[in-house]
Amino acid sequence: MPRLADPDPKNIPDDVREFLAVLPPDPLVRMLTHSAGTVKPFIRLAKAQFSSLELPARSREIVILTVAEYAGCEFVAAQHRPMSEAAGVDERTRRLIRGRELDSPELSTSDRALIRFTAEVVRRPTVSDELFDQARRFLTEREIVEVLQVAGYYWSFSRVCTVLEVEITKVYGAGEPVLTGGSDTARLGPAGVPGEHGDDAGAH
Repeated sequence: MPRLADPDPKNIPDDVREFLAVLPPDPLVRMLTHSAGTVKPFIRLAKAQFSSLELPARSREIVILTVAEYAGCEFVAAQHRPMSEAAGVDERTRRLIRGRELDSPELSTSDRALIRFTAEVVRRPTVSDELFDQARRFLTEREIVEVLQVAGYYWSFSRVCTVLEVEITKVYGAGEPVLTGGSDTARLGPAGVPGEHGDDAGAH
């Protein structure tokens, strides 16, 4: 059972209520609504993770799954399994992330560098020069910053879920709207998101 009850609708400002009206009645959305002053920008930032990055969708999903594993958040992991599959992350890669097999020879060199870098970001305040240099072999400067931003967003997302014990009531498919609402909110699924730098095969 969640540690916090749903917010009292009387305490939700009208503009926030209207903003959230198009979202599904998901327990995480309701939990975020306790912070009425930040729920809108938090959800808008979710859109940016799917519509405004140069980081390919497949890489983004690898980062999110790695954060979910090392933050111990089954909610995020469960929601992003179908999304990651749609983005091109195969079951073998998902299995290796779940098993924390960061050095597995089954991983490509680029995936190994990305997963190790992300895991270290979650576990420690800094990363070694070796890990950073490995990541730079495959990521542009912009993409490195985007990896850090995605990792930070989903670490926060994960802690809302784990600390407040948010329950999974539905796992959304890759094209189903979770955080959606017209022009300024987001879908947590690549199929419903505006094209990501060309909608190349690696991104969708």
